[in-house]
Amino acid sequence: MHALIAVLAGDGIGAEVTAEAVRALGAVGKRFGHDFRFESALLGGAAIDATGEALPQATLALCRRADAVLMGAVGGPKWSDPNAEVRPEQGLLQLRKALGLFANLRPVAPHPAVLGASPIKAELLRGVDIMVVRELTGGIYFGAKHRTATEASDLCSYTAAEIERVVRLAARLARGRRKKLTSIDKANVMETSRLWRLVVERVMSAEYPDVSYEHMLVDAAAMHLIRKPRDFDVIVTENMFGDILTDEASMLAGSLGMLPSASLGESARGGLYEPIHGSAPDIAGRGIANPYATILSAALLLRHSLSLEAEARAVETAVSKAVDCGALPADIAAAGSAAISTRAAGDAVLAAL
Repeated sequence: MHALIAVLAGDGIGAEVTAEAVRALGAVGKRFGHDFRFESALLGGAAIDATGEALPQATLALCRRADAVLMGAVGGPKWSDPNAEVRPEQGLLQLRKALGLFANLRPVAPHPAVLGASPIKAELLRGVDIMVVRELTGGIYFGAKHRTATEASDLCSYTAAEIERVVRLAARLARGRRKKLTSIDKANVMETSRLWRLVVERVMSAEYPDVSYEHMLVDAAAMHLIRKPRDFDVIVTENMFGDILTDEASMLAGSLGMLPSASLGESARGGLYEPIHGSAPDIAGRGIANPYATILSAALLLRHSLSLEAEARAVETAVSKAVDCGALPADIAAAGSAAISTRAAGDAVLAAL
């Protein structure tokens, strides 16, 4: 297979962790006989500094040509002025919209070897395997915004079509797993959630009768994720709820540094793959960031955009073996034990491959 992969390192630790994912993809290409080409471009704060734009046109053009996009992280205190006209996060939101990426997949499956890194009791974590599907293009993040010195507003809006497409994607995933879908909303107070709930019921009843589904209010879901995480199979929810709940769910895995994500549209080609963590400017340049979430995002890239299931599994197995062998970066290493560097973690994955 010949494939062009756009690499958007972004800001902070983004360059360090994407470098290890690119190394892993290169090793996969050699082992399985694929020709992966990598082209880099600017996004976020680095792009603002260089061009004045968070998403330069050259970056967007590359992403549209590419078979998939691998991203690091964007943002940092350097660009955090609330009055700034251009912010790093705007570039990511614009890119998702321009590429038609409406569903963000975030798998959560704690590794048995690092259960101790989680603040949650280990007995609650064994057997947890959750897929969160977050809607990406609607909701309060994209609604009309208004602010004066004394008031502010953000409009939350959804259309039935936006809800339908993300629910169908989540239902298809559930059909290939344990056939259980949990839809999370706030239908007791929000009209968008009431529409969400009605659409879920219509789509699931008419199109996915073999998949069981339930509704859950977001506040109850936040509690349930900690109390009984094994109860969940596939979760589908709107943009802001999904953003918050997946950060909470990262604590099940012990660290944000262990969780990958995939942002997909109607076509798998051109998906965007990134770790769910931020740019961590406090540790940038020190070579201690955990690259596993980014490497696992590369595995999702192989699976969803390139349809290379065996290759994706090889990367996931390699990460698992590296962790089993004790190759633990600082965020998941036990207190008092030696932590390995970003590069050493990448080396461990390549050795396992």
